[in-house]
Amino acid sequence: MGKRAKTAITPTRSEDYPEWYQQVIRAADLAEISPVRGCMVIKPWGYALWENMQQVLDRMFKETGHENAYFPLFIPLSFLEKEAEHVEGFAKECAVVTHHRLEPGKEGGLVPAAPLDEPLVVRPTSETIIGAMYSKWIQSYRDLPILINQWANVVRWELRTRMFLRTTEFLWQEGHTAHATEEEAWEETRRMLDVYATFAEDYMAMPVIRGEKTAGERFPGAISTLSIEAMMQDRKALQAGTSHFLGQNFARAQEITFQNQEGKEVHAWTTSWGVSTRLVGAVIMTHSDDDGLVLPPKLAPKQIVVMPIYRNEEEALQVVPYCRKLIAALEDQSYHGMPIRVQYDDRDMRGGEKVWYHIKRGVPLRVEVGPKDLAKESVFVGRRDTG
Repeated sequence: MGKRAKTAITPTRSEDYPEWYQQVIRAADLAEISPVRGCMVIKPWGYALWENMQQVLDRMFKETGHENAYFPLFIPLSFLEKEAEHVEGFAKECAVVTHHRLEPGKEGGLVPAAPLDEPLVVRPTSETIIGAMYSKWIQSYRDLPILINQWANVVRWELRTRMFLRTTEFLWQEGHTAHATEEEAWEETRRMLDVYATFAEDYMAMPVIRGEKTAGERFPGAISTLSIEAMMQDRKALQAGTSHFLGQNFARAQEITFQNQEGKEVHAWTTSWGVSTRLVGAVIMTHSDDDGLVLPPKLAPKQIVVMPIYRNEEEALQVVPYCRKLIAALEDQSYHGMPIRVQYDDRDMRGGEKVWYHIKRGVPLRVEVGPKDLAKESVFVGRRDTG
């Protein structure tokens, strides 16, 4: 039996895929488990990746006519109870606030005090609270369509968690729209699925399959749920985004009505759609290898890292100014309509250690500049995706 090649990540994908995934996250310094059960801390490198995803998606949403807004984190329990199928689908995942302050206990410590008149559910999704506002805002067909997106966090209690893929608290965007006709609502549902598919394929470099969920997998309260699914390296499909046609179900529950062009009072047709920080997990599992994270250049926090190599002050006086000029020239260039994101790494550490640091973090291009390179009027360039 041949000797196994040394890798930066152990175990390898073929040895233990779930553990390999966790170790890539740690090696790339994307996130770590928090003291709160089921929750994670997204570290700067991981959050920068999410921010780049947000930036692209936000632009795509606005190009399709949507506006951003923000709605409360807390939802009155009675709001969820109005839509029976919806509340049944989320009941076991809901976190509930029952008191509004803490007081010193008789035996020390703090105890909940002052029960709320009505329990508040910590947002698992926002159809009900947003629907309550739409019922106030929509009076006439002239008020439609309403096309709103929200960037927020949500809470759904999870028993078995995996960083980025399934956590009790996660970050996401949720779009909520109201329309005058069934046809317009269906068109919106399909349009936003196409937006997600375009983002996944053009920016994440992740092929997806468009489809419709079965009745058992459908979003609670929806008429139809469309989704994009991506195949991961372990040959399992990952749900990467969903778009829901809600019909008039939530409009009836939240009394979202309007006067149509014939003067008749009718219910609106609504949709909702969302993607989350699960997309970070999807990037990891789609592209990464046994040496760590591999990132698509369009989303990488830093697309190029420039590393000066010198042994003494004399060499530094040659190499460092050249590196700074190179960085300035690179930052003047654009890639996919945006300035190239360049990192300059002149930390005092061994060259090999520094190289592996950036390999594990998935920086697409490494540029190494030393005295010999200057003499040859060249630089060394290493691609992360090809070694």
